[in-house]
Amino acid sequence: MAQAEIFERMRIDKWLWAARFYKTRSLASQAVDAGHVKLNGHAIKPARDVQTGDTLEIAAGDAVWTVIVRGLNAQRRPAPEARELYEETVESSERRAAEKENRRLAPVPGSDLRGRPTKKARRQIKGFDEGF
Repeated sequence: MAQAEIFERMRIDKWLWAARFYKTRSLASQAVDAGHVKLNGHAIKPARDVQTGDTLEIAAGDAVWTVIVRGLNAQRRPAPEARELYEETVESSERRAAEKENRRLAPVPGSDLRGRPTKKARRQIKGFDEGF
């Protein structure tokens, strides 16, 4: 049996993929290129190395995470194991919880609409259009 390699440094795009912030490594690379990931407060390139103790600010979707790197792993593991690679700061956790609560209390208009309108809804839309 081969022993597992212990990494001191790893490419940021590979780490983001292994930590499950992005679904593919190319998406992680594109996010870094677009400036959605900052290392210790600075914009970086996808080839930049990350090491334990570094602070990352990651904008993934609507959420902004501030995490401290706690481990490096070259393989993408299940979510519970991936969560062991980082530690989210308390401020980040509280901010994301507050944003989630705000979205629940004041949803974006039309966010509850899914798919095509029903027959009844189409009739109402048609009736509204004919009034003008």
